[in-house]
Amino acid sequence: MNDPVRSAATTPRSREPDALDRYGLRARVSAELSAFLDGQEALLSQVSTDLEPVVAALRDFLDGGKRMRPAFCYWGWRAAGARDGSAEPAALRAAASLELLQASALIHDDYIDGSDTRRGAPAIHRRFERLHRDGGWEGEPERFGAAAAVLLGDITLTWCDELFTRCGLDPARIHAARPVFDLMRSEVMAGQYLDVLAQARGLSVSTPRETLERARTVLRYKSAKYTIERPLQLGAALATGAADDPLAAALSRYGLPLGEAFQLRDDVLGVFGDPAATGKPAGDDLREGKQTVLVALAAQRATDAQAKALRAGLGDPRLDAAGVEQLCSVIADTGALAEVETRIGELTRDALAALGEASMDEEAREVLGELAHAATARHG
Repeated sequence: MNDPVRSAATTPRSREPDALDRYGLRARVSAELSAFLDGQEALLSQVSTDLEPVVAALRDFLDGGKRMRPAFCYWGWRAAGARDGSAEPAALRAAASLELLQASALIHDDYIDGSDTRRGAPAIHRRFERLHRDGGWEGEPERFGAAAAVLLGDITLTWCDELFTRCGLDPARIHAARPVFDLMRSEVMAGQYLDVLAQARGLSVSTPRETLERARTVLRYKSAKYTIERPLQLGAALATGAADDPLAAALSRYGLPLGEAFQLRDDVLGVFGDPAATGKPAGDDLREGKQTVLVALAAQRATDAQAKALRAGLGDPRLDAAGVEQLCSVIADTGALAEVETRIGELTRDALAALGEASMDEEAREVLGELAHAATARHG
């Protein structure tokens, strides 16, 4: 595979940090998470000092996030016209709860996929495997690491609900937003199961068309909705006290295509991304057998020889650098990479067109436009 393909998929945009950090949003969300973890640490310390590694691991894990979902939640709140300075800290706490949902999903996802790293550091299950080995404890380190990952994923999901419910906003507004919050969590878990199911079926069980349709469903429910559409609607519902209104529909017309473009970019980075930027080894999605839209398009367009190479290499945990390069070449040569890049552009334009037509706060419109570029032109 030639370098221009890889560099095109990893070139950063200078506006990315500004879009995600207007008004120091990232640091403010991080501060809310830190304060929440302080309280949880105090609670767990009363149970047992053996729980200290749990909080330490979660602090480290949460420290590396982009805070994209809280950003969209906050700007959904602002899109609805909320400008009450006294309520803003509470709104930020509600938005910060989405980082705990994201942590839960990633911790479980890394274990399910057998990923070794996340954000350039050991995945949670690997971290606790090492704790077991270093302690010289009885039993299998892998089983201990797996159990820890399941439980830490569960506790972050529980804490997500706790932080959201106790954020400090008017209980009536929290109650009004609850249907969006609950639906978002159900959708991402359903999408995760469908992703696991697709990997288990592999490329040989379904027709290329069926594989592509399933990949699109996974893309929508595992990532697109809970990354952008639902956080936006959640923020707006917290501001207006209504989960179903014209603004929610307008935010959906912007957020859903943008969420799909975001995940398509993630699919490209999972194959062609620079490990220094993504924090994961090159080709990890290929070794894990991810049935992404990118892979499904390649399978649909592949020659017999290319299809054979895809079936042989996809999902092989021992796939070496040469094998990754071979599959990358197949994906590029079939035109799948070019089609996905085209589709990212189309979806982003659709989102921006919907944003231009929506009735909302003008500063929120401006920032959401910038966030569209941050979500789709990112390099890690």
